[in-house]
Amino acid sequence: MLSLFSFFYYILAIIVYIIALPLILFKLKNKKYQVAIPAKFFLKNNPKFDNKNKVWFHSCSMGETVALKPLIEEFADCNLSVITNTGFEEASKHTNNVRYLPYEIFLPFWINRQKALVVMEAELWFMLFLCAKRKGAKTFLINARISDKSYNSYKKMRWFYKFIFKNIDKVFAQSEIDKQRLSYLGAKNIEVIGNIKLAQLPKITKKFEKISETLITAGSTHENEEELILNSYDRKFGKLVIVPRHPERFEKVNELINDYCHKNILTYHRFSQQEDFNSDIILVDKMGELNNIYAISDVVILGGAFEKIGGHNPVEPAFFGCKIISGKEIFNQKSLFECIDNYYIIENSQLKQYLSKCDELEKPKLAKAGSIEPIIKELKNV
Repeated sequence: MLSLFSFFYYILAIIVYIIALPLILFKLKNKKYQVAIPAKFFLKNNPKFDNKNKVWFHSCSMGETVALKPLIEEFADCNLSVITNTGFEEASKHTNNVRYLPYEIFLPFWINRQKALVVMEAELWFMLFLCAKRKGAKTFLINARISDKSYNSYKKMRWFYKFIFKNIDKVFAQSEIDKQRLSYLGAKNIEVIGNIKLAQLPKITKKFEKISETLITAGSTHENEEELILNSYDRKFGKLVIVPRHPERFEKVNELINDYCHKNILTYHRFSQQEDFNSDIILVDKMGELNNIYAISDVVILGGAFEKIGGHNPVEPAFFGCKIISGKEIFNQKSLFECIDNYYIIENSQLKQYLSKCDELEKPKLAKAGSIEPIIKELKNV
């Protein structure tokens, strides 16, 4: 039955590929895809892994790849495949053995023998698990989760997921609810270990004394965001700390804040000259201080999401109990936002309104932090 299903699935995948070719070729005009699309859909500069019989990790984008970092360090000679550009950039920081995962019709002859295939979260590609399994790999799905929102869609395709889970040897789920849902879809041998994206929780390197007033921190800000934040700020909301993402912008942001404070008769200083929070507005022009400041902050305006940057890590301020306000451009961080309850995604024009009622906002709640030790133990026994 599985072989017949595999045959028809493969034929369908070929038909979809042929139908989609015009769209694929059209997307090649976009510089953003000029490496990824040829690699995934035409195998250009995308050979099989040189390292055979190794642990092979697969993730989708940047958030999932970041979560794999401790496992990649544990199995240093591993192979790693990804789907997105940001995933590839992140993966390349940790290993040279990085590939874009090809479209499914190429996998039967692209995959070589590996010791184990370890797939993050919802990357449930039928041919990926089937081919890896048939080439002799033990197969694992880790950090598996099915949200309330998507569960109904999964249930409608239960018949299909049963075929996928036939080729997955073990599943590491985030919660008991996820375990029940995965089991209903056909998963076997499920172990609950929590969310491994939270296995690397932030730490402080320096302890600052918490001030009596509300402290609002604008963390990892980018071009145009500081101006938006200053125009939305009122001194009655509390004190404001601005931490630009890139040090080469410190001087430009310094001029911007200086002009703003001069016009509005506010006090201001640079953190590199005075490590305290006595002024109305403080520019943190030093690297490595953000978590130390989150630890004493009440509200965080999370940068990188009020412009088309993709957002920044919300787990860090959430861990310290800061109320989180973010713009809508969080496309690189969606998987991390899923680890949190109670955060505020707003339009740029709403920032002043939310800052004015920051006392009423709810504090975030983090999901249960997971442990990678059960995964390491399982892989070392392969």
